[in-house]
Parts: sequence; C-alpha cells; structure tokens
Amino acid sequence: MIASVRGEVLSVGLDHAVVEVGGVGMAVHATPATLGGLRQGEQARLATSLVVREDSLTLYGFADARARDLFTMLQTASGVGPRLALAALAVLEPDQLRTALAEGDIGVLTRVPGIGRKNAERLTLELRDKVNALPSPDGTAEFEASVTSAATGTAGPSPTTARLRSEVSEALVGLGFSVKQAEQSVNTVLAEAGEHPPDTSTLLRRALAALGPT
Repeated sequence: MIASVRGEVLSVGLDHAVVEVGGVGMAVHATPATLGGLRQGEQARLATSLVVREDSLTLYGFADARARDLFTMLQTASGVGPRLALAALAVLEPDQLRTALAEGDIGVLTRVPGIGRKNAERLTLELRDKVNALPSPDGTAEFEASVTSAATGTAGPSPTTARLRSEVSEALVGLGFSVKQAEQSVNTVLAEAGEHPPDTSTLLRRALAALGPT
C-alpha cells in the first residue's frame, strides 16, 4: 500500500494533481477541497490509498489520514466503489460524514450524488460499528496535508464561464454522470451565481451537491 506521497506539485487539475515523487510524476485523485490546498511548484504531502483493479492502478489523496481511512472504510460497504466514496468526501466534511454514519442521519447521507434513501440506510447498518471504531475526530490529525511554504501570490485570472462549464462538466462525466446530468447541474449552479461565478473547485463541489441522490 502507498500510504502517503510527498514531493513537488507539478500540476493541479479539477479532479487530480500530479506530485513528483523520486523523479516520477504520480497522478493523485482527490476532492476539490484537497486540491484547493495544493499549489503548483510547492512541496506537498498527502495521505493516500491505492486502488488496484485488473486494468488500472489509481492513487487517491487526502488532506489527512482520517479522511483516507473513511474512504477505505466506505468501500467495505456493498455497492460502494472509489468514485462514490470520493464523491461522499467531496460533498461532506469527513467529520460530518462520520457523524452521519454513526447516527444514521439519512438526510445528510442522501446529499451525496449516487446515495439514495435505501442506500443510505444500508450504509448506516453496515458501517456504524466500523466508523465508531475509527480514531476519534477530536484528536489532532495523524497526518495532515502540508506545503513547505504558504501561497502568498494572488490568485490567477478566473477562467471564462464557458471554460468553467466545459471543464466541470467533463469532470462530472468522469465521475460517472451522464453528459445531460453534468451540464444541467453546472448550468444550475452558474445561474444561481449570476455575474460572479465561483472558481472551478467550488463549482465542481456545488454541482455535485446539486445533482443530489441518483
């Protein structure tokens, strides 16, 4: 298992970053919130989980080990794969997700695209004991994402609305949604934002929330 990576951030995309480790650029898939804390050209460290399939090796990165452990634990439930587990952590904060599972909060869980009421009920039944066995969220994070120097420069120019729509729609399709679903959710969020569209990571997070349970 690749438990963590540390190195220079070569690039940051909508759904992944490339981190150079020992001269090798490693693509690390992550939530918008985690990616938003990374800066190209700076050193970063992420807790990671390697998902092995017959035709792929995919590395997922997290701000701390507790989020990674939740990601791993979610996949022990029937019908939950890495995409759905990552979507859950994109929409809900780790502590919020943990509490919802422990307390059986169906309303919170169904905010995640792909989790309907029946699925949420099953998740709480299957994972309640497991989530209660995880390290306490009240303690200091075992492994926190970090950069060696804080980002002091100003943000770069915002992409145009057309580019935002295209990039985020493409990212949603990559997460398993149809083109129609992706475009409708992005258009809804952009319409609500009016003349002040959010940045790409925020738009992706809001579009995921707008999709709701499927």
